[in-house]
This record gives sequence, structure tokens and C-alpha cells, in this order.
Amino acid sequence: MHVHAKAIRYFDAIRRLGSIRAAARQLHVDPSAVNRQLLNLEEEIGEPLFDRLPKGLELTQAGEIFAQHVITVLQDEQRTQLELAKLQGMERGEVRVACAEGLNTDFLPNALETMMARHPGVRIQTFAHGSTQVGERVLNGDADIGVAFSLPPRAELRCLQAERFRLGAIMAPSHPLANKPSVELRECIGYPLILASPGVALHTLLEPFLAALPSSLPSLLHTDSIELMRQLAARGRGLAFHTRVGLDALLEDGRLVYKRLRDNVPVAQLGIYVRAERTLPPAIEVCAALLGEELRRYAGQEDLET
Repeated sequence: MHVHAKAIRYFDAIRRLGSIRAAARQLHVDPSAVNRQLLNLEEEIGEPLFDRLPKGLELTQAGEIFAQHVITVLQDEQRTQLELAKLQGMERGEVRVACAEGLNTDFLPNALETMMARHPGVRIQTFAHGSTQVGERVLNGDADIGVAFSLPPRAELRCLQAERFRLGAIMAPSHPLANKPSVELRECIGYPLILASPGVALHTLLEPFLAALPSSLPSLLHTDSIELMRQLAARGRGLAFHTRVGLDALLEDGRLVYKRLRDNVPVAQLGIYVRAERTLPPAIEVCAALLGEELRRYAGQEDLET
């Protein structure tokens, strides 16, 4: 069921794909039909919605404003369809979750396993990104829910729930610091380090503290992959910094050790986000609640370890 004008759907496809031809392929229509709808829409609005550039189409300022309206309209249509289906006794729908890469080991699988068992009719799609990209996915309407670390406050994003987690040092059980109950940041820099690259939330949190230390850092590797950082630390190739979240499997297998940092280092806030003005369809609301339960479980572990 499509209750809105073709022009809105065609505009949204062009916005996401950056090309009339690509939009036409996705919509299974002729490119001339897509172009005609766009021209009619621009004539009605009285402003060009895209800049025609050699590399593709980019939204103008008017296009950016109109895009926010279109995203809201299409998401509200999805909610209406699901609520109508619910009246007919049918549970169906789609949930798109954008999640920080480091949560794909156990946090996200735990929540989605429950969702899939309880609501098998709901289609789920996931995206793994850095935390900043997670927020952009939600704002652009490409994801319904975002789970990310340390996102700065934005009026366009609504945080459904957030918990705070300390940074610790992670290392192989054979590491010289592995038998200590806790460690100081100054102790850690005496060993090879595996550090997060700029742009990763962990790097942003630690950079002021590492920069204030007098000695140069003996880092072996900078990476934007949290999973690679964890795996190399578990193999004894260096020491890394991480929250307790996402380490369950490696800790339980005895492949990795997590040690609290005694320093006054910052904490990472892990939050669940949706677009601020959006009314959530039932399937998305349920999935967000299950992600919230998993977040509270990890927060409870943090309290026990205090």
C-alpha cells in the first residue's frame, strides 16, 4: 500500500542514491519518468532541489529542508501500515538497526536473538559503522534505531536510553599487567599499544589523557576496527583500551583480560537513538525496548564491578 505521491518516493530514491538512473533502477521505472516527477516537484516548490554536478546529484539547501519532510512522511506511512496490519491480527514489519561495530560480538546478537524468537514475522536489517556514522544513518532515515557511543547531543536525535561505562585496559592473559586488580594509564604506556584511529569514539575519549603523558607512546597499530583491536590484544600483540561492553565471549573463553583504569579517565556513554520527531511503529518500538534491556544488563555488570 502506497498512499503518497510518486514524486515523494522518487525524490527520496534520488536523495539516497545520488542519481536519477540509479533511482530508476531501484524503482523499476524508466529514468525519464523519474526525471519528469522531479522537474514537476521542483516547479511546484519553486526551487531546485538538487545541484546537477558531474559526480551526481546533491541536495540544495531547499532540498535538505524538503528531505526532512519526506523522511518524516515516509516513516509515518510505514507506521500507519504496521498499525493497520496489527488491527488485522498480523505481526509484521521491518526494523533497521545501525550499530557501532564493537557491539556486534555479543550485545547486538543477544538483543536480536530475543527479537527474532519473539517476533519471527519482523524483518531485521543491520548496519555496522563508527558511532558518528550511526547517528547520520538515523538522521538520514536509512536506519530506524542507532546504537552508538558518545554521540554529542543533537536536537534532531532522541536518546531513548543511555548508560555510562568506564574505559579499561584489555590484554592477553600472559601480559605482565594481567595479574593486577587494576592498572594506571601511566603503567600501560610502558608496553606496546593498539590504539583507535581518529574518528573512533575511543580515540576521542582517550586522546586528551594520552597527549598529557610525558613519554612518547610505543603504539604498534592504529585502527578504526574495534574487532581487530580486540583480536590483536587477545593474541598478545599489544595492550588496548576498551569498555566492558562487547567482551563477553573473549573474557569467558579466557582469551582476554579486562583491567579497570584507576585514573580519572572519561567514561563512554552508550545510547539508543531514534529521530526526534518520529512516532515509532510497533516493531521498532519493541526492538528498541529489547536493546534497552541488554543495555541495562551491561550497566548492571558495571555496577557489580565497581
